[in-house]
Formats: sequence, C-alpha cells, structure tokens
Amino acid sequence: MRGGIYFWPRKFSIEAYVAIFNESSLMHATYISIARTVLGTILGLVCSAILAYLLSNRELIFRRGILFFFIFTMYFSGGLIPEFMLFKSLHLYNNFLVYIVPGAIHIWNVMVMRQFFEELPASLAESARIDGASELRTLRSIILPMSKPVLATIALMIGVQQWTTWFDTYMFTSGSSDLATLQGVLVKILMETQIQSMDPAQAARLEQSGTILTPEVIKMATITITTVPIVMIYPFLQRYFVDGLTVGAVKG
Repeated sequence: MRGGIYFWPRKFSIEAYVAIFNESSLMHATYISIARTVLGTILGLVCSAILAYLLSNRELIFRRGILFFFIFTMYFSGGLIPEFMLFKSLHLYNNFLVYIVPGAIHIWNVMVMRQFFEELPASLAESARIDGASELRTLRSIILPMSKPVLATIALMIGVQQWTTWFDTYMFTSGSSDLATLQGVLVKILMETQIQSMDPAQAARLEQSGTILTPEVIKMATITITTVPIVMIYPFLQRYFVDGLTVGAVKG
C-alpha cells in the first residue's frame, strides 16, 4: 500500500495463507467445490451436446422458432427474485442440486457447439442413419469423437464458471456449512477481514502487532488459491481452446 514494489516483496510472508487454511470448514468446502465442478461440467457437456446436435439438424420441426426462443433468453431474463422463487418451488433451495441443474444449459455454449456440428460433413451422419444408427448413436459414435476441440473448450468454460462461482452459495443455501463452497468460504473470510479493518480499535491492535493481514492481502491470497487449479488444468486443454472458439470464423 506504500508503493514502490515492482517484483520482489519487502518481506516474504505466508500469514495470509495460514489464516485462510486455518478455517475449519475449508476442506469440506473444497470437496463441495470439486464435486460441483466435476458433476456440473459433465452434465453441462452432455446436455449442451444433445441440444446443440438437435438444433444443428436442419430437418428439425420449428427449428427457427426454437432457436429464437433460446437466443431470446440470452438477452432477457426474469430477474433474481423470480429465479429464487423458481428454485424454491423446484425444491432446489438448500439442495446440492442447485449447483448442478440450473447450469446444465448455457445457450452461448450450445450455440458454439451447434456451429461446430454444422461445420462437420453432413454425409457422415447420413451414412450412419442409412446403416440404421439412431440419433443418439450417431451423436455418440460419429459426431462427438470428431468434436474434441469444441468439447474441450466448452468443458473448460463450464469448469471455470463452476469453480469460481460463489454467489449461488449465498443466495440458495441460507449459509449452510454443509453446502458451502470453497469460493463461498473465501469470500466469507475476506468480508470478515474487511469488517475487522473498519473497527478503529481492531485496526490499532493490528498495527501494533505488525501484522500484514489487510483486506487487500487476503483478497490477493484468495485470488491465488482459486486460480491455481485452473492454471494447472489449462495447459492440457490449450491446444483445443483456439480451435474450439474460432470454429466457423473462417470459411473455406
């Protein structure tokens, strides 16, 4: 905060990480975050692939109307209160499935996969149908094996979104420790640190003790903790990432 730091810190310290990892609920919250990320990514890929394959079929009845319906939801939503009421009526409130089910379909992901499927040779799917393959068999055996770039790209996007989200923990779990995610616990620690720093007496005690656990330090530590897993996974998917995002950008 005094400035003058460009690369090397004035004093090396891991006090922020010690304070975070001393939180008793951190390990359980980490398991919840890993579970929601893995299950949410798998379900999101399956649902998005099936829907994208259906929308890529030009013989689908009312295809244009269905596309308009889905695209409309990308720009307009009911808002937070109707969403809360909907989840509660579906018995998703204080339920682990609230992390999984609502995120099973993201229309932007579906549109990216649909565009990729449309770029594949139509003769492959037609040959499979002539041989008696069902639509699901065609998708599983023909389309998906040829769609690794877009699948890896969408999987990374869904995984990052599931791993970094914390707002739904506060909105739909009523602060239940059994359903708290890692990001929710980290945000809780950050908020508690900010509240303590606003107390003049507490701030004076921290200054006298020479501690460096300011809200800014805790914030940087939480960002590092949540970013490291993504940084470790990204290199394995990097070769697919550009191809998956730029599909359809160049015709030829």
